[in-house]
Amino acid sequence: MDVTKFDELKNGVQEIIDLIAVKNAKEANNKLVEVSEELDEILDHTDEDEELREISKFQVLLNQLQQKIVSLQ
Repeated sequence: MDVTKFDELKNGVQEIIDLIAVKNAKEANNKLVEVSEELDEILDHTDEDEELREISKFQVLLNQLQQKIVSLQ
C-alpha cells in the first residue's frame, strides 16, 4: 500500500477541517472537491482490499465534512 497518497489525502482533509473551523465554506467546498477527485483517482487504480478499506473510510469522512460545509452556508 502506498502510504504517501493516503498521507496527502489526510493533509487535504485537515485543510478542509481547518477551513470549516474558520467558517470559510466556499474554500472548504473547493478543497473537498479536490480531495474527492484525488480519492476517485486512487480508487480507479487499486484492487487491494486494504486500500479499498482505507478509501471507504475517507469516503465516509468526506461525506460528513460535506454535510458540515452545507450547514455553514
